[in-house]
Amino acid sequence: MKNLIYILLIGISTLISCDGSDAPIYPRYAAFPDERTVATQEISIDSVFFRYPYRVTVKDSIAVIMDLHNDSHYFYSFTYPDWTPIAPFGKRGKGPEEMLSAEMFQFCSLDSIWALDANKMQITRWAISVTEKTVSRVEEITLDKNLVRSLDFYRTDSGFLITDYLGNYRYHKVSHCGRLIKNIGKIPTETNYEQYIHPALAQAWRSFTGYNPQNGIYAMVTQLGEALEIYNLKKQTHNVVYGPGGEPQFNEKGGESIPTGIKGFMDIQVTDRYIYTVFDGMSWKERDAFYQRGEAPPKGGRYLYVFNTQGTPIRKYTLDKNIFGIYINETTNTCIATCVETNNPILIFKL
Repeated sequence: MKNLIYILLIGISTLISCDGSDAPIYPRYAAFPDERTVATQEISIDSVFFRYPYRVTVKDSIAVIMDLHNDSHYFYSFTYPDWTPIAPFGKRGKGPEEMLSAEMFQFCSLDSIWALDANKMQITRWAISVTEKTVSRVEEITLDKNLVRSLDFYRTDSGFLITDYLGNYRYHKVSHCGRLIKNIGKIPTETNYEQYIHPALAQAWRSFTGYNPQNGIYAMVTQLGEALEIYNLKKQTHNVVYGPGGEPQFNEKGGESIPTGIKGFMDIQVTDRYIYTVFDGMSWKERDAFYQRGEAPPKGGRYLYVFNTQGTPIRKYTLDKNIFGIYINETTNTCIATCVETNNPILIFKL
């Protein structure tokens, strides 16, 4: 009964389907049973200038920050928790050991830091030496050309999970050698789009992903709108939940997606019990109003949403600053987050 209080069915879909049907297919959540306001603390990091600190992960007393719009390197490694610089890596450039772009990275161990370069269609593995203060490139994986362009990934014991770019599937299973093994799922839209719209649909539904090998939960959250998908790879189930923002809204023009609804989620982390997500929620009309006033709109999300692994909303945190990437430590009940609107790139707060 408790779940029924917070996961509600709304009678009108956020987007009316092309065949005239407006009946919702997926459940909606309308509110969170627990809402809290949280103050953040800035962490000072010396000797490094960040332009757009985007992602952060901590493992084995090492932290890695990804800088999306950097001048020289995409990644920077530090000791943790004192944040002493170790070495940058992922040099920006066109050389054979340089990166044209960086979409996401995964920190598995000191000798297994994986980074995705969509422009090169390549995943690379890096190893950190704390004593020598170096990060070396030890492996390169060229992705199957049938993937066209890969924007998010997660490494598992059996291969890579990579989101689909063309809109025909939801994600792909790819071998550790980069070969396409299987196409899986479809975009869970409640609107019946024509086939030619699918590339624009995929752009609108571009999602951030998280995976936890302990419980087999592979979760996705949309960058536009407010849609959460949960694949339980152990039980072979798939749950979809919409929030008040509904599914991504867009106009198609020349095969491209033009957003018309709201900005959605910024990052996601799946733990053994929960799914943590950063949420924005600002409409594109509100963003345009900032530009019309000659101002820059806020960068990042002001909210941290917590769901259980079935998609039931558990808690909503409202922060005093906007954030992008998160690292959740449930042992210390702490969140580390990146921020582009402060002089320091890292924020920390208690949950």
